[in-house]
Parts: sequence; structure tokens; C-alpha cells
Amino acid sequence: MDCFVYVLGTTAGRRPMTYVGWTTDVARRLARHNAGTGARSTRGRQWLLLHVEQFASKPEAMSREWHLKRDRAFRKRLCESLATEGLR
Repeated sequence: MDCFVYVLGTTAGRRPMTYVGWTTDVARRLARHNAGTGARSTRGRQWLLLHVEQFASKPEAMSREWHLKRDRAFRKRLCESLATEGLR
């Protein structure tokens, strides 16, 4: 089963934000986040998909998710690209 790690971004609110997660269906998961039925921290905002990585197993994806959540420099670069594109 293919698993994906994804990074979402939003400029709604006071500052750009990112969210990192893993799933087996990226499109469905993004739709849930934008519908307000995803993770609690993502509710009330419109999210855009900024980055996706594919893995062959759930443990690999979860490990990468853990690392991306701690890679603030990478997520900051993604936010900067989001802000320069002027997306809301």
C-alpha cells in the first residue's frame, strides 16, 4: 500500500502556517482538511498542498512525517513560496 507524507500551507490568519501529515489518499485528505473534518488544528482555514512524498509503507511515511514536523527551515521555505505567490 502506498502512503504519502504531505505538507499543507495557508496564509489565512496572522501568519503563514503549515501542517504535516500522512495518508493513503492525498486528495481525500486535503478535502477533509478544507471541509473542517481533518485535524483540529487545521479547522477554519483553507489549505493548499505544498509538498508530497510517496512511500511504500506506513512506517516509512510516519518516520518521514516525524522528521518533516521538526524541519522548520524546510517548512519556512515552503511558506515563503506560498506568500510570494500571493495565495490565500
